[in-house]
Amino acid sequence: MTVYDELVARGLIAQVTNEEEIRKMVNEGKAVFYIGFDPTADSLHVGHFMALCLMKRLQMAGNKPIALIGGGTAMIGDPSGRTDMRQMMTKETIDHNVECFKKQMSRFIDFSEGKALMVNNADWLLDLNYVELLREVGSCFSVNNMLRAECYKQRMEKGLSFLEFNYMIMQSYDFLELYRKYGCNMQFGGNDQWSNMLGGTELIRRKLGKDAHAMTITLLLNSEGKKMGKTQSGAVWLDPNKTSPFDFYQYWRNVGDADVMKCIRMLTFLPLEEIDAMADWEGSQLNKAKEILAYELTKLVHGEEEAKKAQAAAKALFAQGAAADMPECVLTAEDFTDGSIDILGLLVKAELAATRSEARRNVTQGGVTLDGEKVTDIKASYTPDDLKGGAVLKRGKKKFKKIIAE
Repeated sequence: MTVYDELVARGLIAQVTNEEEIRKMVNEGKAVFYIGFDPTADSLHVGHFMALCLMKRLQMAGNKPIALIGGGTAMIGDPSGRTDMRQMMTKETIDHNVECFKKQMSRFIDFSEGKALMVNNADWLLDLNYVELLREVGSCFSVNNMLRAECYKQRMEKGLSFLEFNYMIMQSYDFLELYRKYGCNMQFGGNDQWSNMLGGTELIRRKLGKDAHAMTITLLLNSEGKKMGKTQSGAVWLDPNKTSPFDFYQYWRNVGDADVMKCIRMLTFLPLEEIDAMADWEGSQLNKAKEILAYELTKLVHGEEEAKKAQAAAKALFAQGAAADMPECVLTAEDFTDGSIDILGLLVKAELAATRSEARRNVTQGGVTLDGEKVTDIKASYTPDDLKGGAVLKRGKKKFKKIIAE
């Protein structure tokens, strides 16, 4: 099976502009491709997973990835796939987030010896002369075509600012610059980016001629992949200080039955033959598939040792045995008011509920236990002595923390 055929078999390709040429370039290891990442937080999250895994997969086949950090485009936000604009960030915040991204991406992509590049579009966008940009780039875009783009249709009811129109121009200019500077001949992105990506492909052809080899591919469900990063209690981050390896493992262990095989196929590096053998798994076998998914992805992000610890802790908890490697919430004296902490405060402190209101609903609905005993009183409170030896606090069947009072 060729590299491109494997991408198709794994369900990663949705649309392409020239499949025959793209197939040839990818299979021969001649693709110099980029994927963009918006530095809107100081950590990547699981919604970025598909893009990172794809970059790793293509690099292993001899192709050269370019990780484009949107330090420049982040200065104006991004309307794609949204009904409102993101909040503006300061340059200092963006620069900090960019540095965090670089460290995390290095776990997936080999940047040594020119095998991959990481660039920041702030390096060229922030120094652009506006009049020159209008002359060189703006004249290549039709406002009528832009209004037909899905990303702008979603914003029409609330109204579009001129700022938002500039985003497509800036993203297209990115591809032109990457083509000129680094020989980038291909771009990948999610379905929500398709219009912007087509703009970049067309810009290169108009500026450099019809023979310019600029190709466009979209990833299947990448826009849904971004949604993967969000759960009811917040985002699932790749940074272990934000989402522990145990919680990361549990996130994938608890994916829906309908999604588990799709995730294994798209995100893991297990051989397709092995994955195909699981295709007909049902019932309890799907739980085994979820364990495989959780272990493989935790190993990829946090290393084999952390993956083994997370797996062991999950099995121990499920068996109601020891919870030595379970993520902990350590309470200090400041967490206790008049010598105690109530159950609602405990749930919020342990990050098992985002707010006291959510915690109240969890308790009243019967979904909270402490050391195996259901907590039904929203006024239940606990002293440091009650928790000093460690107590397992659970919300529902899938969320838990070991509570320890210092």
